Amino acid sequence: MRILPFSLLSLAFAAAASAADVPADAQFKALDARIQALETEGQKLREQAAAALAAADAARAELEKMKVALQSTQQAQQAQASAAVAAPAQSSGPSAAGANGNAFNPAIAVILNGDYAHHSLNPDHYVRAGFPVVDGAGPGPQGLSLGESEISFAANIDDKFYGQLTLSYHDDNGNVGTEIEEAYIDTLSLPDGFNVRAGRFFSNIGYLNSHHTHTDSFVDRPLAYQAFLGNQYGDDGAQLRWVAPLDIFLELGGEVFRGENYPSGGANHGGVGAHTLFAHAGGDVGTDNSWLAGVSVLKSKTSQADDGFSGDNTLYVADATWKWAPNGNTKDGGVTVRSEFFLDRRNGIYVAPEDGSALDLSDPALSMAMTPWTGDRRGVYLEGVYRLSRTWDLGYRYDKLWSANSGAFASDFDPVRHSVELTWRNSEFSFFRLQYSHDDPTHTTTDNALYLQYDVSLGAHGAHKF
Repeated sequence: MRILPFSLLSLAFAAAASAADVPADAQFKALDARIQALETEGQKLREQAAAALAAADAARAELEKMKVALQSTQQAQQAQASAAVAAPAQSSGPSAAGANGNAFNPAIAVILNGDYAHHSLNPDHYVRAGFPVVDGAGPGPQGLSLGESEISFAANIDDKFYGQLTLSYHDDNGNVGTEIEEAYIDTLSLPDGFNVRAGRFFSNIGYLNSHHTHTDSFVDRPLAYQAFLGNQYGDDGAQLRWVAPLDIFLELGGEVFRGENYPSGGANHGGVGAHTLFAHAGGDVGTDNSWLAGVSVLKSKTSQADDGFSGDNTLYVADATWKWAPNGNTKDGGVTVRSEFFLDRRNGIYVAPEDGSALDLSDPALSMAMTPWTGDRRGVYLEGVYRLSRTWDLGYRYDKLWSANSGAFASDFDPVRHSVELTWRNSEFSFFRLQYSHDDPTHTTTDNALYLQYDVSLGAHGAHKF
């Protein structure tokens, strides 16, 4: 029996001896490998946890976006429902704010413009020293009248052309007329910033000339526009315009016109009797200021213009506009200052118009009635408009003309006029304007005029220029 315990003890000592034979560094290596395996596994677990957290954050953000979109949709639906209740008559028509040239084919716009005018000087007896008054370029009728109202049709014809037709109605001292004001096509896809216009349109000379009168800041056009362009020069012709690919706005262009309308006349040179060149540049100064400036020239060979002139006529125009508004938002406030200077050079003769009938200027019988008309005339206006708010604006304009020292209408008096206006705008589609003007057209006459104007826009009307 004592042999068994002794055997067991012998076996234990043998196992201990075998364990002592295993090197210690091998044990450490095995332990280190085990630790590295545990760290690798822990890193994988941490990465999986981070991915799961990122996915949860993305899902939460997407849920918030869906909630905001749902709230916006509900608010829009509520607003539409409220508008439908408040103005059910408008539910069948398009939204003017969302209309564009492709909303209908074509888009249709109507401008209704009327006024009441009281003149201290009878408009029928109005004379301007040094400057004959042509039809449509005088002080306007006394009392109530429907001014120049218009209807226009515009649309993209296809991917390469745009078209517009504007019909206008006007009443000048009882001289009522309806005419095609504009009818032209524009190219849409010419390369390198080029554009071609063809048809009947307003010339791009100066600043105001290419703008429709209902966009003006005053009831009537400046004296220089009345005297040198008959309010606005438009004719049948073609225009080539190039906009440079620059950080600032730069356009260069030229036009050829039939030369039938004032200040030209007679459609000389085979129906291309008038030519223009123009250049305009503009840009921003910081976030609150912007500017636009240009120079233009109109040259024509004229026969029997509305003011009786025949000969060579060259008109130079320089324009400048500055706008200031907080953050550039001119709709809610700010100041606009604008000026244009005109220099008119004539070399020809004057024959008094006779009931619009054509005269044979080569007829010797008319030689006694001809008067040389050679010389320079000038004109300028300076206006400033303070936009008090989205609803109100207040403006002042100064006009002056300088007569020629010689020729058919030589005069030592230079007409001058001061105007102030106050405009209330219910929206971008309607306004009412009160204006007072003090006009000294001759050294012996004064016209104090008070105007009350309304102007409303119906339908899809395109954005206006700068």
